[in-house]
Amino acid sequence: MSEKTKEFDLIVTIVKKGFSEQIIQASIKAGAKGGTVLFGRGTGIHEKKKILGIPIEPEKEIILTVVSKIQTDDILKAIRKAGELDKPGMGIGFVIPLEKVVGMCHLMSDGSIVCE
Repeated sequence: MSEKTKEFDLIVTIVKKGFSEQIIQASIKAGAKGGTVLFGRGTGIHEKKKILGIPIEPEKEIILTVVSKIQTDDILKAIRKAGELDKPGMGIGFVIPLEKVVGMCHLMSDGSIVCE
């Protein structure tokens, strides 16, 4: 089993439903190898809406992108621009350092594709 340690970050981006495709395309253009989209619900301070007095939790798309540490800043910048994350209510992006990664033999820390 090939195990890579401390070479990767996880970029988590949470946006309104329908925005994940442009986030993934921007991250791929910046050097990412892809991403995983999950669906969720949640509200922020800009999304407290009600219909007939019933609170509505807007649908969200959560994009998980594992990247090599040397690519993190460029990819995060592309995500921020594509998702307009500098505007209030558009979403959030953050980075989590990964201690260990398995199952990604194709993604090396320098961004190259290798399989052992």
